[in-house]
Amino acid sequence: MDAVDVAFTEAAVGAGISTILMLTTLTMTGRFENRKLHHPKIALSVVIVTGVMLVIGTFDMPAFGSPSAPAQTHVAPYYIQQSGQDIDIPNIVTSVLASYRGFDTFGEVVVVFTAVIGVLALLEFSRQEQDASQRPAPMFQHKILRIVSKILIPPIMLFALYVQFHGEYSPGGGFQAGVIFASSIILYAMLFGIEQTRKAVSMPVVKLLAALGVLIYGSVGIVSMLNGGTYLNYSVLAENDITGQHVGIIVIELGVGITVATAMILIFLTFAGRIGKTEEEIV
Repeated sequence: MDAVDVAFTEAAVGAGISTILMLTTLTMTGRFENRKLHHPKIALSVVIVTGVMLVIGTFDMPAFGSPSAPAQTHVAPYYIQQSGQDIDIPNIVTSVLASYRGFDTFGEVVVVFTAVIGVLALLEFSRQEQDASQRPAPMFQHKILRIVSKILIPPIMLFALYVQFHGEYSPGGGFQAGVIFASSIILYAMLFGIEQTRKAVSMPVVKLLAALGVLIYGSVGIVSMLNGGTYLNYSVLAENDITGQHVGIIVIELGVGITVATAMILIFLTFAGRIGKTEEEIV
């Protein structure tokens, strides 16, 4: 609750992107249930068993906000006390996510990239998707929205770059910047249509950038090892340990931002194409 960076990301992803994807999924869902696959007793049993296990698991959890909880006493004091000496950046959250927990953050980026691969594998190769993407956007007739969006999209992109390269000193970083940048492209797609967006944003390039972001992150660890350090140990990237930490964090955050932004764009455009296809089939 005290990590503004994490709250920033959750607000952007939870209130923005996730809501759009959830509504998109509901739109793609059929109106009638497939009776052949309808097994309410099995579903009810799974829900009950899962609920009981979750309740039992809460018995061993420490009290909410307890200062003696393992999460508060294990490594948190070291991060708080030594972050300034080890990494020397004001934002401790960035120190934790980008340096101390670099492996974990790398895993999150790989998960995002894997999700993109899964969505593209399931929905990208559709014969009718191209025809669906050529349909005008549902809000294309609203001239005021289109004019205002043209004014807002450049500042949104500029703010994304600010958040990307200012994460060491204030709430921000690759995850937040990636979602903000993707939101500007998604806004453009909603107002001007999928086909117009694909003309402005090259899909092959976006797919390449999604993989490039993961490659940039992983390559920092390889370079660290080639310089005589351990994987993702940024201290060996420069003559001074602190400078090496700064260089490593900037580079890996750039990789995170590229992958997150392109992943959100790809997922939205792919889902949006399927929505158009579903509407055509219904008609």
